[in-house]
Amino acid sequence: MKLSRRLASACQILIPGLLGTSLAFADVFILPANDGAVGAVNQVSATYEDTLTDIGRRHGLGYEEIVLANRDVDAWLPGEGTTVTLPTRYVLPDTPRRGVVINLAEYRMYYFHGGEGEQLVSTFPISIGRMDWDSPLGRASIVAKTSNPAWYPPKSIREEYAADGRSLPPVVPAGPDNPLGEFALRLSVPGYLIHGTNRPAGVGMRVTHGCIRMFPEDIAWLFPAVDVKTSVRLLNQPVKLGWSGDALLLEVHPPLEDDATGQERGLTAITERYVQLTDKRPAVVDWSLVEKVYAEHSGIPVVIGQATPSQDVSTVAARSP
Repeated sequence: MKLSRRLASACQILIPGLLGTSLAFADVFILPANDGAVGAVNQVSATYEDTLTDIGRRHGLGYEEIVLANRDVDAWLPGEGTTVTLPTRYVLPDTPRRGVVINLAEYRMYYFHGGEGEQLVSTFPISIGRMDWDSPLGRASIVAKTSNPAWYPPKSIREEYAADGRSLPPVVPAGPDNPLGEFALRLSVPGYLIHGTNRPAGVGMRVTHGCIRMFPEDIAWLFPAVDVKTSVRLLNQPVKLGWSGDALLLEVHPPLEDDATGQERGLTAITERYVQLTDKRPAVVDWSLVEKVYAEHSGIPVVIGQATPSQDVSTVAARSP
């Protein structure tokens, strides 16, 4: 069940520093105990002034994911009345559901939180490191929180700027020219942050120097919600499978350009995850549909199979790859 959709009132959080002028809203879902998916795919109509990035930001989506879901729509001029698909259903990553989870291939962050008896998950679009400045993978934690951070660009970044004929001082103070935005969460991986931005149009792209970049309103929501020592897991899962009731869902994103393993093991990874999920809960799966969903890699979860009684296991095996 979804508790909010950016404009719902149940989860309003006032942004510090923007009191009286603006509100930020997180996408917050009640975490299903036995299911592996949250949200729902929706559609909206574009206005004359809209771009896909405008629509995406209003609905908690970044550039890559809304463009993938709307391949036949002009990203910069969708056109008045054009139907735009919102890929706002998410198969949860295959990892423990606690703390902050970042799936690089999905350009998306999940924050698992809540008290006893009711676990919640909030999700946000992110930017990640470009090919020559990869974001890290593995386990980390938040070690410091800073409001209005100054940016101390490392020598490598200053040299990159100089090679392009641009100047970059050793310290960029807080303010509108600071690319870290108004909030920063320092990770235990040296040199890496989760932070805001002064260029929100780039959220959902592979454009950073390795840090995780969020919309200003999203980092403003997350910043007071997380504590120092919160766990952070950085994953690369272009393929996700999960149960939603009796339906087995498959969600596929394009592998990152330099992810040779993801490009080579796509269908194999699907099969391995299928075996895990159906070990004690058999399912009849349409494998021709699996191949189609894999080839399209739209990022939208698709029902590829249904749970079946245990006595039908032989039928399931016959239909397995």
